[in-house]
Amino acid sequence: MSPRPTILLSFAHPDDESFIAAGIACRYSAAGGRIILVTATLGEEGKRGDPPLATVKELPQLRQAELREAAATIGIESVHLLGYRDRQLEKAAHQEIRRQLVTLIRQFRPDVVITFDPNGTNLHPDHIAISRFTSDALAAAADPRWFHETGRPHVIHRLLWTTPVPPWELVRTGNFSFEAGVDFLIDIHPWVARKIAALRAHRTQHLSIDRIFFSTPNSDCLLRYEMFRQAWGPALNHRPMNDLFDGMQIVV
Repeated sequence: MSPRPTILLSFAHPDDESFIAAGIACRYSAAGGRIILVTATLGEEGKRGDPPLATVKELPQLRQAELREAAATIGIESVHLLGYRDRQLEKAAHQEIRRQLVTLIRQFRPDVVITFDPNGTNLHPDHIAISRFTSDALAAAADPRWFHETGRPHVIHRLLWTTPVPPWELVRTGNFSFEAGVDFLIDIHPWVARKIAALRAHRTQHLSIDRIFFSTPNSDCLLRYEMFRQAWGPALNHRPMNDLFDGMQIVV
């Protein structure tokens, strides 16, 4: 177990952390936990803003700056950029990215890991790829035969995925706490302002952020809750749970 309760976020692009887990980062960092972020690409195939805020060549550097601003806003302690090409993550050398992720898992020894579900939430190939690579690395990090030079093996307590149906679609029903796949429903209302600030930090991506979070009739509800599906971990006494560390004998 790590000295401090630790959550590792493993995502594909700058802004994934703010879409999916900004409130989680705020809540658990405020309680003394440690939030570590892995971002596999710099999102160089993403939007540049309207009007454009950068040239195509400048976009990766700007998106990195946006990511670091957002991460600081929501209490992420450490950001690790893996440097893979946007929309080509599935082509990454398996041994290379496995080693990178195993090294980070053994270094930070997270209790909880959050990544995309196997369908990548919206079938984005990079989302699917980081989900696959993360699960692969978690298994390898627990096995002393893999990369023994990277440190002691580490077994996490809980792996969480994004929900099978994206939250911005679930909130339209008004009944998302009863949806299959919503195993954790976290009310983040004390940190909504910081989540908004993190989302706004991704200025180049404002078109999709505005469309999803700020231009819908259920935006207040969408901003207030973050939700996850348990891939593996301790048995859940009920669904949805309201604390990522429930059942783990870890107090945050």
